[in-house]
Amino acid sequence: MSDDIQPESEATKPRQVVEIWTDGGCKPNPGPGGWAAILRFGAAEKELSGGDRTTTNNRMELTAAAEALEALTRPCTIILNTDSEYLRNGITRWHAGWVRKNWRNAAGDPVANMDLWRRILDAAKRHEIDWRWVRGHAGDVMNERADVLATRAREDMLAAG
Repeated sequence: MSDDIQPESEATKPRQVVEIWTDGGCKPNPGPGGWAAILRFGAAEKELSGGDRTTTNNRMELTAAAEALEALTRPCTIILNTDSEYLRNGITRWHAGWVRKNWRNAAGDPVANMDLWRRILDAAKRHEIDWRWVRGHAGDVMNERADVLATRAREDMLAAG
C-alpha cells in the first residue's frame, strides 16, 4: 500500500443516504393513536409502527421520528419526510430557543412533549438530516403509505384489547 492511500475510517467513510417517511395520528385527538415510519436505504426498506391508547396527534408524529432515528445503527445522511409542520418547525426553528430558555416556550410555559423532543435531538446528533415537509393526503405515495401503517397500528392496538 502506498503512503498516500489509507483505509477509510468510520470518520472518513461517506455517509449512507437513508430516506425516511413518518406519520402519526389519533382518532379522536386526544385519544388512541398510531405512528409509523418507513426507512429506505437503496432497495432495502424497513417499516416501523406502534400505538398508544391515550395520546395526541403531535405525540404520535414525534414518536414516529424518534423511533425512526433511533433505529439507525450508524451515522447517516437522512432525508426525513413528514407531513407535520409541528415536527419540522420544532426541529428546524424552535428547538434552539427552547433549549436556551431551559425548555420553556415563548409564553414561559414548559415545552409540550419535551421528552420526545429530547429523544429526537439526541438521536439526530450523529446524523446529517434534511427535514422535509410534504403535504399530507395529497398523493405522495410514501406519505400515504406511512399514514396507512399508522392507522393500522392504532386499529390493531385497539383490536388487541
